[in-house]
Amino acid sequence: MTTLVTIVGAGLGGLILARVLHVHGIPATVYEAEPSADARAQGGHLDIHEHDGQVALALADLSEEFRAIIHQGAEASRVLDHHGTVLLAEPDDGAGGRPEVFRGDLRRMLLDSLPDGTVRWGHKLVDVHPVDHGRYTLTFAEGSTVSTTILVGADGTWSRVRPLLSAAEPRYVGTTYIETYLRDPDTRHTAAAALVGAGAMYALAPGRGIVVHREPDALHTYAQLRCPASWMSGIDFTDTATAIDRVVAEFTGWAPALTALITEADTPLVPRAIFALPDEHRWNRVPGATLVGDAAHVMVPSGDGANMAMVDGAQLGRAIAAQPDDIEAAFTAYEKALFPRCKKAAAAAGTIVDLMLGDRAPFGLVEFFTGGAPE
Repeated sequence: MTTLVTIVGAGLGGLILARVLHVHGIPATVYEAEPSADARAQGGHLDIHEHDGQVALALADLSEEFRAIIHQGAEASRVLDHHGTVLLAEPDDGAGGRPEVFRGDLRRMLLDSLPDGTVRWGHKLVDVHPVDHGRYTLTFAEGSTVSTTILVGADGTWSRVRPLLSAAEPRYVGTTYIETYLRDPDTRHTAAAALVGAGAMYALAPGRGIVVHREPDALHTYAQLRCPASWMSGIDFTDTATAIDRVVAEFTGWAPALTALITEADTPLVPRAIFALPDEHRWNRVPGATLVGDAAHVMVPSGDGANMAMVDGAQLGRAIAAQPDDIEAAFTAYEKALFPRCKKAAAAAGTIVDLMLGDRAPFGLVEFFTGGAPE
């Protein structure tokens, strides 16, 4: 196969697709809006599951490189109620079923595995125009254009490629996360560090949560709220002190040791309204185009999104490699497996969020971790 595969988006799904194609000798170019690989922080920890994310990395022939970037000890977890009482504490047993890595380290590993020039930085897609049956012209913000007959949208929640295939749009799910960090916790935030432990901490009550992941130099905190979309509109998040007061007011009655994970923030609070596509999102076959990752199935955060994106990319790459001269057959085979897999994962993600923030929080999550609640 000599025809170039055009991928829009250098996230995990797009990069692992490019890597699997490279392993099979198939050329690809990835167009990315960010100006460089280091343009912004890539987020915190990801747990890479044995049954999906690690399988995708194996298909990309990167298992050994992946093991080298695992954050040892980070699989430990504890669940607390809003009084700070520890209901469940599980150590990192070293089994490796869901090892933690930094998203930035994982992305860098994938970038390093690709030939120089595979990723074209600073190419923000602004328009996709169908020229004829199965051919598209892509226009980028800086004025350049590209024509392709094999187009993969890996461009996230607000994908510019998705409208070619689907009229569905992500909708606010009624939950907002507020993100911040406590830096150098073992020296500057010792009480908070002791409360969180070695890995992840989930302090939960119906409609409210404070979730923290320990990183080597920080506690990465998310205050979680079930609230209307209008809740954020009255808060000036550029005024950190005022924003902290407003967010902490939502946690009245919570133990001060828990709210300190917000009040002691070393970085501005960043609100992240949560959007999702319908669980059953699918589309009819459109010649020459398909989607991976959040472009195809953005779902509520539950630890599955990154894993699903990597599975998408790896499976699509394998499908193309199996039928390199019949891209429509490859895309059809990929989508046939994609739709039921993603419907199941999206429903499971919704269940996890309900266990964390629903009426039975925090006990529903305890039961899930101990095998007593359905997956």
